[in-house]
Amino acid sequence: MRAVDRVCKLRPLEDVRPRNPTCDAIGAAPKPPYAADIRRPSIMFGNLQFNRRSMLQCGATFAMLKCSTMPALAAPATAPRLPARANVIIRNAYVMTMEAGTGDIKDGDVHVKDGVIVAVGQKLNVAGATIINAAGMIVLPGLIETHWHMWNSLLRSMSGDKPDFGYFRTTAALGQKYEPTDMYQGTRLAAAEAITSGITFVHDWCHNIRSPAHADKDLQALRESGLRARFSYGAAQAQPNNQRIAIADLERLNQDWANYSNDGLIMLGFAWRGMGGNNPATAIPPEIYKAEIESARRLGLPISVHASGSRAATGQVDTIAKAGLLADDMQIIHGVVLTPDEIAAIKAAGASVSLSPTSELRIGFGLPQTANLLAAGIPVGLSVDTVELTGNADMFGIMKFIQNIENGKSESEFRLTARRVLELATIEGARSMGIANKIGSLKPGKRADIILVSTKDINLGVFGDPAHMLVTAAQPSNVDTVIVDGRILKRAGKLTAMNPVQIATEAAAANLALRKRANWW
Repeated sequence: MRAVDRVCKLRPLEDVRPRNPTCDAIGAAPKPPYAADIRRPSIMFGNLQFNRRSMLQCGATFAMLKCSTMPALAAPATAPRLPARANVIIRNAYVMTMEAGTGDIKDGDVHVKDGVIVAVGQKLNVAGATIINAAGMIVLPGLIETHWHMWNSLLRSMSGDKPDFGYFRTTAALGQKYEPTDMYQGTRLAAAEAITSGITFVHDWCHNIRSPAHADKDLQALRESGLRARFSYGAAQAQPNNQRIAIADLERLNQDWANYSNDGLIMLGFAWRGMGGNNPATAIPPEIYKAEIESARRLGLPISVHASGSRAATGQVDTIAKAGLLADDMQIIHGVVLTPDEIAAIKAAGASVSLSPTSELRIGFGLPQTANLLAAGIPVGLSVDTVELTGNADMFGIMKFIQNIENGKSESEFRLTARRVLELATIEGARSMGIANKIGSLKPGKRADIILVSTKDINLGVFGDPAHMLVTAAQPSNVDTVIVDGRILKRAGKLTAMNPVQIATEAAAANLALRKRANWW
């Protein structure tokens, strides 16, 4: 059997998810069969036991395939069924709309039907709508994540404390051994954690596409999760700088995107490698970087690029701007060492910036320029980046990091307010991704991406300023309910459409099989 045939004929994992989760009139949790003994399971590997033979069943080795010379893969199978879009009224909550001119509504209601926010107000009454009693909860837009290498969630916390086991070395060494099913396992693990944490939109920055099947498996995990997402197509780990990405495969996906988009929930983007570093040895030849970005723009795809993220990357945004490539379709990631002129260039071009404070500090890049970017009027979003470095996908923790870093830098308790930080994780994040017309605030007509945060848990317990509570005290465990496009994906602290025990167990098996193939112990 040819390699491409093996790639195309991988048997999908069994779908064990409940087919029609619902909530009752008082918002009780659905009871999927696997949720009986675990209320809020940790999405980690843990001390799990499993059969080595079963963990290696999908262990065939896939060579990197040149998409320009291989036949197109068949369109993906229809995604497993997600919960039906609910007709619900979220009743009696503290509603933070994040919408200018509306603000917060005490004892507020939100009506959701057919995936859309129908009304926001008080004492809403709609015949036939299910009532979710949200007394004691804060209701706000779902959290928006703007740059996440979801595939390497399979490598959680594997970046070590010595150069031989640093982030880039570990990612490249293990990334080269990834099989398509590893992409599925890593991204599914990340997606489950995202929903658990109250994240309803993810930017899946996929920079390990080694074959069309690797892309398809990553996308399969996104579709099955029910998350809203942008999937940004990137190069493979350790791909030579003088070798183009698989443009033919990018074109394949773009042409057939209706079969991948999950009814419009997932958008396609391009993860550009940029122009390379300042060292000529790491520079990407002009004929390569131009062909790649021109292909993305010909297809009308939004572009994202790591640039000016550390002292070693000083001047990268300036180089992109002087080449005439900086534009309003581009997102700059990190930008830790941006100069005032580069910030001005980003503003003039209409580009946006994604900040990853937890990873930027962990890896030693430096401190994010949050206040300078906001003062310039540049759209800014927050990102997980990679749990290989940061350990988890806690957007509440990321918000707290951003505020504390900026206030510490300025030596002022009041430099960056909690309310402004919360905007970065909601409406401002949506604006930075070009989707603020759809999500990011609770406004009639927008898509229903909503979370409910309980204030009754012990780490909250008292109700003070809600923005301060969310930014300084809240944790993923406080997220009671998650709604994406009108579908209830988490209720009463439990995932309704994913089996966290199965996901963690299979991810652990995939991780060990990967390490064995790579001889990485």
